[in-house]
Amino acid sequence: MTLEQVRADISRIDTEIIRLIAERQALAEQVALIKAETGLPTHDADRTAAVLRSVSAQAEACRMDPAPVRKIFETLIAMSEDRQRELREKGKSR
Repeated sequence: MTLEQVRADISRIDTEIIRLIAERQALAEQVALIKAETGLPTHDADRTAAVLRSVSAQAEACRMDPAPVRKIFETLIAMSEDRQRELREKGKSR
């Protein structure tokens, strides 16, 4: 395999990662609606801890350093919570 082929594969994976992040954000919008309807807070410390434990274990199972994977997921969770807050604020202004 050439360097260009490997880079093309990486670019293909990067595109898929972006698509999956967008899908995750769309689900965060659904979570925001459910939380608003049920009066639940945006941040759920127990859920965050469970997700971070899970992704750390998955990273270790794939022989990856879990620390950077945790950072990625901390960012994804923050993005989801930011989107949820944004939707809640938008709902309040109506």
